[in-house]
Amino acid sequence: MTVQAYRFALDPTPRQSGALHRHAGAARVAFNWGLAQAKANLGQREAERSYGIAEDELTPVFGWSMYSMRKAWNQAKGDVAPWWAECSKEAYATGLQQLATALKNWSDSRKGKRKGPKMGLPTFKSKRTAIPSVRFTTGVIRLEADRTHITLPVLGRIKTHESTRKLERKITAGAARILSAAVRFERGRWFVAFTVETQRADVAPRRPGAVIGVDLGIKTLAVFSEGEPVPNPRHFDAARRKLGRTSRTVSRRQGPDRRTGQVASNRWKRANATRNKVHHQVAYQRRDGLHKLTTKLAREYDTIVVENLNVAGMVKNRRLARQISDAAFGEFRRQLTYKTQWYGSELVVADRWFPSSKTCSGCKAVKPKLSLSERVFICEACGLVVDRDLNAAINLAQLVERTVAGSGPETINGRGADRKTRPGLAGGCEASTPHPALAGARRGLSPGNGRITDHH
Repeated sequence: MTVQAYRFALDPTPRQSGALHRHAGAARVAFNWGLAQAKANLGQREAERSYGIAEDELTPVFGWSMYSMRKAWNQAKGDVAPWWAECSKEAYATGLQQLATALKNWSDSRKGKRKGPKMGLPTFKSKRTAIPSVRFTTGVIRLEADRTHITLPVLGRIKTHESTRKLERKITAGAARILSAAVRFERGRWFVAFTVETQRADVAPRRPGAVIGVDLGIKTLAVFSEGEPVPNPRHFDAARRKLGRTSRTVSRRQGPDRRTGQVASNRWKRANATRNKVHHQVAYQRRDGLHKLTTKLAREYDTIVVENLNVAGMVKNRRLARQISDAAFGEFRRQLTYKTQWYGSELVVADRWFPSSKTCSGCKAVKPKLSLSERVFICEACGLVVDRDLNAAINLAQLVERTVAGSGPETINGRGADRKTRPGLAGGCEASTPHPALAGARRGLSPGNGRITDHH
């Protein structure tokens, strides 16, 4: 069985929209209440320790588990939120569950049990900046037979903006079961995501054994080892002129001012909604393009090889941050990760320091230096002349074909021949530079049995 999500846009009535905002606000209130209790308890115990009080005589610990906080909330909700009966119990459970997860992440990060960047103590959620969301796990959660409505606890029957037939057919046939429903307000409208346990049919790629390397860039979004480039649509750059015009219109209206208490005018609200719509359209276009590209790759090829790009470090370059963010390299890899599992293919992530651009795809000689301005790779050993990005994509594809007899995949020194090269050039900034249009013939690759695992 596979657990996946089905996401649909909603068209609630004004009254239902108010109820959804009220449920999301209830989750935020529960989160802030629990966080205040946890911080007060930590501060009290720390103060008592400074007075020399024995550990067993300190104020009892405020439990951070979902069960403990929910029990405490039920005892205090009459005073904290006298209106608590207006919302579903799932709203308060949503906030407390989010807090329990955040506190656990903070605790595990302090103890070194959690990988990734160091987590800080959770902060209070603001009504102005927090994204409204609520999750339902119990109660009446169903898709109606007309395939244009859903039913949620307390909220009742809500119209969907799109048909739910794809999921409704599976539920009717007994091939899927709804586990939860999460409602979220983003990009100016409400969405519902059903977490579903379903059985996916076993499928195989259309080209079994085919291997393809993908080199990501800015001018050319993706270059394939078979020589077929994918141009970068640059959705945000295309909308910048319109965005600037709408932003100037907003600046001429009377907007809100928290310092003076000034309320936004209706003209400002309409102009701001128009400006936000431009941002939303860009996000939808980018997401749609990436989904089509990643789905095509996952369905077509047996093995897809990509680089382990340090996107967080790449966007620190102020000259390229906007272009890198618009290309969405991280989202590209995220989608490939789960789609290769769906369609029976395999995603191979090369080591971050693998010199894909410095290595000759013909003789495997590694150049000690290769500046970013050199867009054509010229091998001094064998005389191969090839586009720099195409050469990198071919090397990525050949990475899974090189094996050491009796020892599995070949473990290559990712720094190559030149150990003085700055790490950022090989794995980060290299793929974030402008790419010229490719003019290369297709190059077929023989299937390989070797596999390189992701070391990060």
